[in-house]
Amino acid sequence: MTIDKKLIKKVKKIAKNAGHIILNKAQKKLSISYKNEINLVTNVDKTVEKYIIENLKKIDTGITILSEETSAENLEDKNKWIIDPIDGTTNFVHGFPFFCISIALMINGKIKLGVVYDPNRNELFYAVKNQGAYLNEKIIKVTKVKEISKSLLATGFSYGFKTDDNDNVSHFKNFLYNCRAIRRAGAAALDLCYVACGRLDGFWEFYLSPWDTAAGMLMVLEAGGKITNSYGENYSIYDKSIVSSNSKIHNKMLEILSKKE
Repeated sequence: MTIDKKLIKKVKKIAKNAGHIILNKAQKKLSISYKNEINLVTNVDKTVEKYIIENLKKIDTGITILSEETSAENLEDKNKWIIDPIDGTTNFVHGFPFFCISIALMINGKIKLGVVYDPNRNELFYAVKNQGAYLNEKIIKVTKVKEISKSLLATGFSYGFKTDDNDNVSHFKNFLYNCRAIRRAGAAALDLCYVACGRLDGFWEFYLSPWDTAAGMLMVLEAGGKITNSYGENYSIYDKSIVSSNSKIHNKMLEILSKKE
């Protein structure tokens, strides 16, 4: 599949229309169920996911779908759409305006296109491999902050943090003592976009899923940033940790993450 202007325009339109569905549905009563004790899913997640999948299949019926609410058609397929219909469902349920639609396209095992739409702010981020990253058609770049003490960072806590081997609490404390401030807003795809456009200097988290990071990771890389796992290795969307930054503070972030307590 060729990543041309026509394809990009179609995917951006799908993301925007999905955002409009979310905002319209937000005015009505939600049907909420639980994947586990904490992790929510709503009727809106499922409606939006269905809309996105149906329209992506119109672009190419042969490409596999990997999506949060319906899992994967074929996890091993190296060509796939990777979708999160609402990243930040808990925020959405509570009326906290920090959630988005995330769509990524993987070709031959590499993320080639990423689109993230924030319907509350009408902000559409997109990135194309080797063609840069954009916010509402304006090119974006990461910050030039060199000192961790002057950085604004973000993180998150997994739904299973109470029983996870790594609950991220000690890391949070260690970063808190080293950076300017930390934000925990609850939508990883947007956190990554905020690193890409310079609103954040870095972001780290554990136990995320491919649909949380696939589009956002390309955004950061195309904006001049760096992404690894917490061991400093090349990041895969199937990794259990992600560290993203403007590249200048990356080694310091990894150093802080290496501390046990």
